[in-house]
Amino acid sequence: MSGYEFQVTIDSANPHAQAQWWADALGWQVEPSDSEFIRRMVAAGHASAEDTLEWNGTLVWRAGAAIRDPDQPGRPRVLFQLVPEGKSVKNRVHLDIRVGEQREEVAERLIAAGATLMHRGQQGPYEWLTLSDPEGNEFCVT
Repeated sequence: MSGYEFQVTIDSANPHAQAQWWADALGWQVEPSDSEFIRRMVAAGHASAEDTLEWNGTLVWRAGAAIRDPDQPGRPRVLFQLVPEGKSVKNRVHLDIRVGEQREEVAERLIAAGATLMHRGQQGPYEWLTLSDPEGNEFCVT
């Protein structure tokens, strides 16, 4: 038996804004929406207009948006899905962005884009910065 593929799914109040923020943060891209397919699904009664919204001039599914690494399609995709409740406790799982010696520069860029510095950590020679994204999800820059 071989191992399974997986995607990382992150609950979100605004999945399209989160997907764009994280795509920019990682140098990835938001997966394109097939507006014509969405229109056909609504017209055929398989979905309703309330299931959709206009995002940056494109018709998208309201429920979520995904990002991927355009240069390495085998990497796990990240899906941001709409949930009704807000974040209320610390994440039990978080992402580590591994950038090596560029740690400070990358953290500064992400803070300028809406992240918040939570704390700095160090264990022996290993250092990291813990930040939170615009919706409060923790992640580390290592």
